[in-house]
Amino acid sequence: MSLLKPLGGEVSVHMKAPVEDVWALVSDVTRIGEFSPETFEAQWTHGATGPAVGARFKGHVKRNGVGPVYWTPCTVTKCVEPGSNGQAVFEFAVGLDDNAINTWGYRMAPENGGTRVTEYFRLTPAWYIRGYWLLLGRLRSKTNERGMRTTLERMKAVVEA
Repeated sequence: MSLLKPLGGEVSVHMKAPVEDVWALVSDVTRIGEFSPETFEAQWTHGATGPAVGARFKGHVKRNGVGPVYWTPCTVTKCVEPGSNGQAVFEFAVGLDDNAINTWGYRMAPENGGTRVTEYFRLTPAWYIRGYWLLLGRLRSKTNERGMRTTLERMKAVVEA
């Protein structure tokens, strides 16, 4: 069994809203504090004012919702606005430049008159991250999946209102 495959997870939720509305919400990092149980604020940095590949922002995190509290530098790695097929992606790496620890993202696609939104995370497959994942991966994965479901359900409540 490969150690690379389980280095992440994802959660999907259907929202009764067009992809464009969901895209506007998930790609506005300054609103994450309304939704995430861990990241309680974020702000664009280095002159960025909105989503674009290479745009930078920092997230203020309270790990597991209790601490420690710290800022994380992030860089947008994929920024695909809804196109003719209706699909969209917003993804960012957490960490400094070429030393990302993990990647978080949202995939959006039209489904049943609304949007299927999938939030996902992938850890960088460095040896020390693989070691961490072997020891604590199952617990952290469950925590992340609960957090992603909470985030998506809170976003759903806003975008469907």
